[in-house]
Amino acid sequence: MNGVTASAGPDGTGAPRRRGRPPALESAGTRDRILDAAREQFSARGYEKTSVRGIAKAAGVDSALVHHYFGTKERVFEAAVEVAFGPVLDQRDSVLEGPPDEVGERMTRMIIGLWENPVTRAPLLAIVRSAVNNDAAAAVFRRLVAGQLLRRIAGQLDRPDAELRAELAAAQLVGIAMIRYVIRVEPLASADPEDIVRRVAPVVQGHLTGP
Repeated sequence: MNGVTASAGPDGTGAPRRRGRPPALESAGTRDRILDAAREQFSARGYEKTSVRGIAKAAGVDSALVHHYFGTKERVFEAAVEVAFGPVLDQRDSVLEGPPDEVGERMTRMIIGLWENPVTRAPLLAIVRSAVNNDAAAAVFRRLVAGQLLRRIAGQLDRPDAELRAELAAAQLVGIAMIRYVIRVEPLASADPEDIVRRVAPVVQGHLTGP
């Protein structure tokens, strides 16, 4: 025997499961596959019930690979949040472009649009559900949102209480997202998205630039 265990690998081919540090030629898609599996696990099971071992099993890799790429479960969650929240961060500059008296509508339309899109809605649901139920997950979410989104918006507001204004605007939109997409309270859950934007945008604008 040469010391290599010939048990079935994650693909069922009989190839040995790799442990420890991945080889140099490890597939470039491994990290993305782990993140995809992590988002599915966090969405279905929540932060508390999701484990590194469970993520590894769903991704078809050894748990050592998850630790290699990310370290801890919290770091896996943070990476998954960054990827899922990417569309928000990509559009943040567009919110700040244009007339200041229309920033509330642009911000509202961006957030509602992301929740309306099934591709971005699923990972957002996973993030929100985990953040609501776990302090560690909430800290990751808070750090990302405050550090990369709200402070950027606040920096463009010519107001002494700019950070508070940006947080109030975000709270307005997060609350609507929770009721419409997570809890699904009617009639808000079935309301026309354009009607929501029309009604909410002036309130968000008031938080950002009002007296």
